[in-house]
Amino acid sequence: MNNDLTAFEKIPVKIFKGSEDASAFVAKEIADLIKKRASDGKHVVLGLATGSTPTRVYAELVRMHKKEGLSFKNVFTFNLDEYFPMPPDSLQSYVRFMNEHLFNHIDIPKQNVHIPDGTLPKEQVAEYCRNYEKKIDDLGGIDIQVLGIGRTGHIGFNEPGSTEKSFTRLVTLDQVTRIDAASDFFGEENVPRKAITMGVGTILKAKRTIMMAWGEGKARVIKKAVEGPITDQIPSSFLQKHDNCLVVLDEAASSELVRIKTPWVLDSIDWNETLIRKAVVWLCQTIQKPVLKLTNHDYMEHGMGDIITEYGSAYQVNIKVFNFLQHTITGWPGGKPNADDTHRPERATPFPKKVIIFSPHPDDDVISMGGTFIRLVDQGHEVHVAYQTSGNIAVFDDDAVRFADFVRDFNSQFGLSKDDGEKFYKQVVDSIKKKGPGQNDSPEVMAIKGLIRRGEAKAGGRYVGIPDEQMHFMNMPFYETGAVKKKPLGEDDIQITMDLIKKIQPHQIYAAGDLSDPHGTHRVCLAAVMEACRRLKNEPFMKDCWVWLYRGAWQEWDIDQIEMAVPLSPEELMRKRRAVFKHQSQKDSAMFPGSDKREFWMRAEDRNHATAEAYNMLGLAEYEAMEAFVRWHY
Repeated sequence: MNNDLTAFEKIPVKIFKGSEDASAFVAKEIADLIKKRASDGKHVVLGLATGSTPTRVYAELVRMHKKEGLSFKNVFTFNLDEYFPMPPDSLQSYVRFMNEHLFNHIDIPKQNVHIPDGTLPKEQVAEYCRNYEKKIDDLGGIDIQVLGIGRTGHIGFNEPGSTEKSFTRLVTLDQVTRIDAASDFFGEENVPRKAITMGVGTILKAKRTIMMAWGEGKARVIKKAVEGPITDQIPSSFLQKHDNCLVVLDEAASSELVRIKTPWVLDSIDWNETLIRKAVVWLCQTIQKPVLKLTNHDYMEHGMGDIITEYGSAYQVNIKVFNFLQHTITGWPGGKPNADDTHRPERATPFPKKVIIFSPHPDDDVISMGGTFIRLVDQGHEVHVAYQTSGNIAVFDDDAVRFADFVRDFNSQFGLSKDDGEKFYKQVVDSIKKKGPGQNDSPEVMAIKGLIRRGEAKAGGRYVGIPDEQMHFMNMPFYETGAVKKKPLGEDDIQITMDLIKKIQPHQIYAAGDLSDPHGTHRVCLAAVMEACRRLKNEPFMKDCWVWLYRGAWQEWDIDQIEMAVPLSPEELMRKRRAVFKHQSQKDSAMFPGSDKREFWMRAEDRNHATAEAYNMLGLAEYEAMEAFVRWHY
């Protein structure tokens, strides 16, 4: 990497294509140190983090232990933090997390494991924290400290305002952190308000720190931590003072860094069509000019003079980019029959097409691409929707009670077994009353919640215009744990996906490429579709199958990434909204809204409006709204 391209980065950064490779890199560094110290007869002290970020690192360490004989007998561990109060056997306990992901699968001595105690009386916490620090110091300090990063820029539970001199202590959690944790606790009201955490000063004392981040949702805060000023408002920025820190990212988490987002402002680069399009769109947005009005001077003033040298004039570049953007717009997402498709994003033939829309939850189809869904049906394509998960954990308890009450009254009204209805209602109500905050539902309650989501999905599909037999409820096993924490993607999940694709033999597949949902379901569902397509790619029907990725509920594609943009009229936008409204259990207040307080239909419409406005600002036709897609090549 040219040093000029990292000029803005105040901490060394290593970028990997995906989190799998990045996690394997971190695990290998840890394993290498453990083995070296073992050969020298010495111990290793590891500082460990929880959350979704390090799970693949732990999985790789477990694999090395089981397959390669990596021993942890010389390892001492100190976890960063724990909620307070928090029983160790609670679903959300970091004790439980570490046991499930690492400690139960390796040979580390139990007495070598240290995790902040969430069961202490409050008056004992301060002394406990001092002893926690002393134990670390007595062992010679932490050799490698593994970190994630929160959306507020926190490391551990060191929230904005934490100083570089802070040490292990009891803290009050930031509101944003509690909102982000709400999905794990089945509601923000169940999230503890306090936690015990190592301090920034404790972390900075480690001999080596490795901070990891995956996904687009972390890109902005990574930019602040790595390229921004050191400030207690972004506690992770204090890592700029550490003389042996490494930030490990996947490509998505690195997307806001200057060397990735705008490398041309730093140094000469090798231009290609993708980079030129990205740079021109950025230039238009920066100086608020449409594409066709950009001048040679605009390019020269913003580090893009090399493009003019190569193409001769701004006019030539402008036309090239303008034509590409214009050719992404189509009112025929399934291809326009009997039309020249040379510059269209989709093929004219075959027509009509068989289409599968993979929807991670039972409402992502209409929220994220409801207008395109309606267009495909209206234009005569055979559209199937595959609901990949039941979505049962995202239904409120009172909705389950309401439906159990309906069953009781229905039985009574129509002369069916009144006693059975009464018994079933009492069973549901008693189960919910006995359930503690954040605990799993009973199988009966989970089934009711799953049926509520299924009924809403069917209502949405019928409103759009597809028959019941073209709605497929996959109930992928990775999801059906009854808890927010899901299992990893398994062979059964992939096989279910492959079987459906082979059955329908589609010409188009739509899948959710929106990876910023709070608890990662979209990411796993997309991985299942991608792996299924890879395995099936040699099947004759797959030679004529294109895969399009949509976004919408959480974020949108950048304009320069979009390869198909489907404009929506005001009437079509209203039809999309009505389809979303069929999902009544998610209306008004969803179980897992994330940090965005808007209802899902509002988020989707705002994004669709913003995409149309962005095209308009670039000098293209003005539309009410647009849904955007990127093609994935398997």
